[in-house]
Amino acid sequence: MLIVDDSSVARAVLTRMVEDGAIALVAATVPDVQGALEFLASNTVDVILLDLEMPGVDGLTGLPALLVASAGAKVLVVSSAAGDGAAASVQALALGAADTLVKPGRSVTAGGFGHALAEKLARLGERTSPMLRAVSRRAAAAKVGPQREFDLVAIGASTGGILALNTMLRALPASFRTPIVVTQHLPAAFVPYFVGQLSAATGRRCEVASDRLALREGMVVVAPGDAHLVGVSLPGGRAAVRLCRTPVANGNMPSVDPMFTTFADCLGPRLLAVVLSGMGRDGLEGAGRVHATGGSVVVQDEASSVVWGMPGAVAAAGLADAVLPPEAIGAFVGATRALA
Repeated sequence: MLIVDDSSVARAVLTRMVEDGAIALVAATVPDVQGALEFLASNTVDVILLDLEMPGVDGLTGLPALLVASAGAKVLVVSSAAGDGAAASVQALALGAADTLVKPGRSVTAGGFGHALAEKLARLGERTSPMLRAVSRRAAAAKVGPQREFDLVAIGASTGGILALNTMLRALPASFRTPIVVTQHLPAAFVPYFVGQLSAATGRRCEVASDRLALREGMVVVAPGDAHLVGVSLPGGRAAVRLCRTPVANGNMPSVDPMFTTFADCLGPRLLAVVLSGMGRDGLEGAGRVHATGGSVVVQDEASSVVWGMPGAVAAAGLADAVLPPEAIGAFVGATRALA
C-alpha cells in the first residue's frame, strides 16, 4: 500500500491504523503526487490511499497519472473533501477511484473511521475465486452473439461503476436514443452531483428518477440514493418509472434486483440488462428474471472491473449473453435499435 497525504500526522495515523489492524502492509508514505509517481516508477502496490487537498498537484488532478503509473492499483480517496454529497467525491469516482472515505472530523469519529477504513480495504483486497477466474477466462474467449433489438437498457453498478458507466455511455453513438435506466449504489446526497457529472461527460440528458416518470427517447434516468427505481407497464407496451422503498433481501438501497425484475416483467425480450463493476451479488436475482422472460444480459469483464463481484456472480450463474469491457459494451448496445 502507498499513502499519499501532505500531512505527516495523517500519514502516521493511517499507517498505524492499517498495520496495527493487520489490514495491509504500508510500502511507503509520500507527501505529494510527485513523490508518489517517483515511488511507482520502480515499485508496485495494490492499493493507494490518496488525499485530495494537497499543495501543488492536488489529488484529483494527479489521480489519472497515479492510475496509469500504478498499473492497476485501486485508489481509495481519504480526504475531508470526500464527505457525503461532495462534488469532489463524484469527480474522483468518475476519474477511476475505487471508493472514497471522509477523514475523521466533527461528523466522523476516529473509531468509526477506523472501522470504515478496514471494511473498505478488506473489500478492495478481495480476490476473485478460482471458479470465477475460470468463468472469466471462458467468457473472454466466447464470441458475442448476434445483436438484438430492445426498448430499454437497464444498468446496475456499484464500486468502480461510475467510471465504467461513463466509459460505456461515451461509447454509444449520438444517434442512440433508446431510454436508459441506471441503479448505481451511492448515498442519496451524491446522486445529484453524479447525474450532473454524467450528463456533462456523456452529452446525454440525464436526470434523477421521479415517481411516475414516463420513459422517453434519449433519456438516462438514475435511481435516487434512497429508493429503488422500478418499472411499471403503460398502455402500448411502454414502461414508466416508480420509486419503491421496500427493503430487499440483499440489503441495498437502491438495489439493482427490483429494477431488473420489474422491467423484465414489463418488457420481456425487449429489455437489455447490463451489470457493471461492483461488490456483492446485487443484480443476480434480477438477471435471472431477465433471462427467464427472454431479455438479454451483458456484464463487464473481470480485467476492467474494480471489483468483479456483481458481474462475476451473473457470469458464474450462466446468465450473461456477453462479457465485455465498458467501451465494448457501449459498442454492443449502440449496435441495437429500438423495436418499432
